[in-house]
Amino acid sequence: MPELSEKISLLRTQAHMTQADLAEQLNVSRQTVSKWELGTALPELDKVVSLSRLFHVSTDYLLLNREFGDREMSLDRTVLRFLGYVRDIDIISKDLVGIMQDGMIDEQETPRIHEIVTELNAVSQMIEELRYCLLGQNSSL
Repeated sequence: MPELSEKISLLRTQAHMTQADLAEQLNVSRQTVSKWELGTALPELDKVVSLSRLFHVSTDYLLLNREFGDREMSLDRTVLRFLGYVRDIDIISKDLVGIMQDGMIDEQETPRIHEIVTELNAVSQMIEELRYCLLGQNSSL
């Protein structure tokens, strides 16, 4: 079973984040993230909670020596959260069509484009978590 240090590193790389990116998200130094990943230091409890929220995993997953706890329950929760994200895809699609109608992104549209990119990154992370849960149930995926 992976240790906390390995889980942090794995989740960070799956999210296509550098140590500096993660450090910025958590308001710590890059060296702190490096120490967590090397296992020479442990994150404080509030940082564990922040990691849990950022990567959409439970604190149990991060702290306990088991995969995702009860996999079936975790898969159910993951699917439900994913379905919540899927509802947002329709809104994102409509917003993108509206923004791109004139073929240009103006200053008023730029903040929404950044929001859309953030939302799509969250969807991508959710797909990875769903894939991870499914891999645990069926190793042929």
